[in-house]
Parts: sequence; C-alpha cells; structure tokens
Amino acid sequence: MEKEMSRRQFLKTTAAGAVLSMAPGIAPGVSPGIAEAQEAKTIQLVKPQPGAGSPFMQLLWKRKSSREFGPKPLPLEVLSNLLWAGFGIDRPDGRRTAPSASNKQDIDLYVILPDGLYLYDAKENQLKLIAGEDLRPLAGTQPYPKEAPVNLIYVSDYTKFGDKTPNELKALFSAAHTGYISENVYLFCASEGLATVVRAMVDIPALSKAMKLRPDQKIVLAQSVGYPK
Repeated sequence: MEKEMSRRQFLKTTAAGAVLSMAPGIAPGVSPGIAEAQEAKTIQLVKPQPGAGSPFMQLLWKRKSSREFGPKPLPLEVLSNLLWAGFGIDRPDGRRTAPSASNKQDIDLYVILPDGLYLYDAKENQLKLIAGEDLRPLAGTQPYPKEAPVNLIYVSDYTKFGDKTPNELKALFSAAHTGYISENVYLFCASEGLATVVRAMVDIPALSKAMKLRPDQKIVLAQSVGYPK
C-alpha cells in the first residue's frame, strides 16, 4: 500500500508539474507555487515547519559559505521556511526569530527572485511584489548573484529607530541585526543542504534606485541562496 501511495503521489506531482510548465506566463526557473501567485502580485507562503532540520551541533559543522549555485528554484515550502528562519515571527507578541535592539525590528527582508523583487511580510507570511523584473544582475558585483535563484537584500529602515538615536548607533544596530538574521539563514541552509554566502559587494546606489528605496532606507548586506552547483 505504501509503495502504491508513493507512486500515486509521484504521478500526481509529475502531471501537475507538466501542466504548470506549459502554462503561459510562467518564467523558466520559477517555482510553480511562486509562478501561480505572479498575477496576484502576492505569494502566500507555507506555514513554518518547526520540527524540520538537523540537530543544532550538526548544523555548526555543516555551516559554510558557498559561491556556486545551480539554477534549480527553491520550492515554495523551502523558501517559506528559509524566510521564517531568518526573521519570521515565533511568538504571539510579534517578536522574531532574530533579536533587535529595543525590539525595533528595523530590518526589512527584500527577496530577489528571477521573476521580480518581493518584500517579506512576516505578519501575513507573504511575499509582496515590489517590481516585476529580474534584478539579480544588481544584487552583487560578483558574477554569481545573477545565477542564484534567491538573493536576500537586508534593508534597515532608519525611521524605526526614532529621531533620538544617532546615525552611528543606527548603523551599528542595523549591522548587528543583519548579522543575526543572516546567520539564521546560514544555519537553515546547512540544515537543508543549500548553498549560501553573505555579501557586501553591492552597487548600493544602483540597487537602491532600482528598489525605489527612500533615503532613510539603507541596504546593509545581501545574501545569495540556492542549491549547490
């Protein structure tokens, strides 16, 4: 019975994938679950799976930076868990999986996919379309960001600190917050066998313009994610 159910599931998945691959408007290399949401301009993410992954000590052995990425897109469930691990909501009071000074939560996670730029809405567990174009060539000055299926852009919203916080502290806090979130992403990638690297080599003025950021929104770092090449 178990083998029969597995066969049925495989055939169902294969048939669905074939139909989606022939559907008009779906860009190559875009996960079907993501492609279906393009028209609505919002991607409803999958509920986080807290029981998934490897024991913590094993993750530390596996955690590393990788700069070679294959073209395979991340399934919607994997992308959902990735974003939640990075900076999702893990408590009823709205606090997150990474700490932030005075709970300012100044970091916004922008996600560059082959089909567009999205903003991660942790409260609604959604990706909201910001720009429907492939911005991966602007995600880094190295050649490999444009090959990675996912590029995370960490943006600090300085308005969330208030007027009384000096800019020097805003820069310090936002850098620390980005470090916490990006390390969560590293550990998740180690758990899932994904390749990732955090990067500072970004043409910030060009990318900020393409993302239509305000002057008080500051790009801190970028991080590429994908399956190993």
